[in-house]
Amino acid sequence: MIEYDFKSQEIADIVNSIIIYAVSKKASDIHFDPSEKGLRVRLRIDGLLQDHTIVPDAYQRNLTTRIKLISNMNITESRLPQDGAIKGNINGINLDMRVSSLNTNLGEKIVIRILDYTQSANGLESLGFSDKNLEKIKKMISVPNGIILITGATGSGKSTTVYTMLQTLNTPDTNIITVEDPIEMNIEGINQVQVNSDIGLTFGRVLRSILRQDPNIILIGEIRDTETAQIAVRASITGHLVFSTIHTNNSLTTIERLMDMNVERYLLSSALTGIVSQKLARRLCPHCKELRETTTYEKEVFKRALNKDVNQVYDAKGCSECINGYTGRIAIQEVLLIDDFLRDAINNESIQRDDLRTLVYTDDVTTLLQDGLEKVLEGYTSFEEIYKLIEIDDELDNRYEEDNFNEEKEQLNTLPETDNVLMEEDEPKEEYNGNTEVLDLGSLKQ
Repeated sequence: MIEYDFKSQEIADIVNSIIIYAVSKKASDIHFDPSEKGLRVRLRIDGLLQDHTIVPDAYQRNLTTRIKLISNMNITESRLPQDGAIKGNINGINLDMRVSSLNTNLGEKIVIRILDYTQSANGLESLGFSDKNLEKIKKMISVPNGIILITGATGSGKSTTVYTMLQTLNTPDTNIITVEDPIEMNIEGINQVQVNSDIGLTFGRVLRSILRQDPNIILIGEIRDTETAQIAVRASITGHLVFSTIHTNNSLTTIERLMDMNVERYLLSSALTGIVSQKLARRLCPHCKELRETTTYEKEVFKRALNKDVNQVYDAKGCSECINGYTGRIAIQEVLLIDDFLRDAINNESIQRDDLRTLVYTDDVTTLLQDGLEKVLEGYTSFEEIYKLIEIDDELDNRYEEDNFNEEKEQLNTLPETDNVLMEEDEPKEEYNGNTEVLDLGSLKQ
């Protein structure tokens, strides 16, 4: 926990210091949670929420007002939810921050999401794709028309992946237009449109207009409904390369979701070019990770999933350079490049789910589980992380019901969930003088 001097420091400087500290720790979100004792500030680092400081009750309103002011929110409105944004240059890094306020029974809760897409400028090679998957991605984006979907849960790195693909294709002879809600990163040379449902500027309406703007490539921020899905698919079969994201877990469920959205099978089968599914796993700290013997259950998982005999894997330990043995995150990916056999299957209304699964998951496709386990073997992450993130096939789970397997699996099941864990509150307190790096007001653009 860090203690700030609220009596002698300006509230504006304290807000700046909190943001600077969060950025230095590579936090993705800053939470300002009202409580009876004051405003509890927490940082989400590598998917975990940890306590940062407590703002005394006497300064809670002033700090909340300051954040709303630089986020271009209405500071007189505290009953209704609001959205805002902060743009600033911190330590030479251009950052966009999305701000959300919500009224609770104890006061206004504010969350600042820190968007750092500098990695998207480093190319596809920086995203952690295996050589096999990277080759598929390059082939996928070289197709002149079709639809490419990036799927995963909120916070799984979909935007970083899709922006990286756009950066790769962003050349002077290409007209790229995006429709987003909100625009998360401004890219030089790309025409970006912000959706505004309040005035009727919906995804569907913008997309119909975009098709008259002579685009080569279109990005649809997210496929949320039937109308958007149908327009996206139709755009892709009329000579455009379309990128979009969707909240599904893997390639099979993505195809099924689009079918449930009443996208005509014959259109979907001809339009779909590829699907990239991903999750984020915490990366093992290179300074303290250590080898250990695999358990019987783990050996069976590796044998069934990778057909490999694995006797040792790296595990988290913990040191002064990391948080509980982890630092940063790595993407776990599944890449499906649609072939003619799968197109025929999608167009076949009588095909069963198991048959479709067989055609999706051929030997050429590395599943999320397989990619995750490969990265465990390479020492990037731990088996426990993969077990939390990915559902192991029922056949694999149900095959072993003996006590020793149940005991090992029970230990894995008691591990904390990445997105919900709170750090202990009794960690050592850290003094912060607030004098080394301060955001001046000129760098915060409303």
